Amino acid sequence: MKKLAHAVVAAGLAGVSGLVMAAEESSPHSLSGNLGFFSDYAFRGVSQTDEDPAIQGGFDYAHASGFYLGTWGSNVEFGDANMEWDVYGGYSGKIAGDLGYNVGLLQYFYPGLSDADTLEVYAGVTWKGFGLKASYSATDYFGAADSDGTVYWDASFNYELPAAVVLGLHYGYTAGEGAQADYADWKIGVSKEFGGFNFGLAYVATDDDGEGLYGKYADDRVIVSVGKTF
Repeated sequence: MKKLAHAVVAAGLAGVSGLVMAAEESSPHSLSGNLGFFSDYAFRGVSQTDEDPAIQGGFDYAHASGFYLGTWGSNVEFGDANMEWDVYGGYSGKIAGDLGYNVGLLQYFYPGLSDADTLEVYAGVTWKGFGLKASYSATDYFGAADSDGTVYWDASFNYELPAAVVLGLHYGYTAGEGAQADYADWKIGVSKEFGGFNFGLAYVATDDDGEGLYGKYADDRVIVSVGKTF
């Protein structure tokens, strides 16, 4: 969390304040939050908001040991659900040098449509700007019958361009079970921080071609966003 520096008028108070700030900075605990506005909420290439805008946000706790917990939410538009609420936790760290890992559990809740609630187990590795992650569904996959065991593969790459513009590339593949069809999705995006806010522009697409399981909700589209972390 970003800490604000406060001016003090007495040397004694300044000394005490310095000791308090030093203790805070050495704390193994950290807490952060995020809030964002998006022209569409695309989850694995598929619109969750009927291609309408979304407001999203969450909070994360992290410990210096690598343990973390978090929660996140967004509005959605499908079935009787109008909200997605996620709770997750796991452990991340370094294997060697720039090679890192991340393992954890992620529970999706959909108030009003509990049949879509889904639990995933995930594991991933990172190296510099590259990432590879696999998410395994321990329950039926978002309400699809007999679809536990569905795996989502996520490959990503981030690279900083001139003018501090960040290029983000993503390719994902859903390997389904039961009623869940296999399909690929991808995203090409750029983002830049300005005035304390992060502005984004992304092209999202799938090979569903708007005619498969997800229909128009898997069409190609451009998504704009603005967000802030605190």
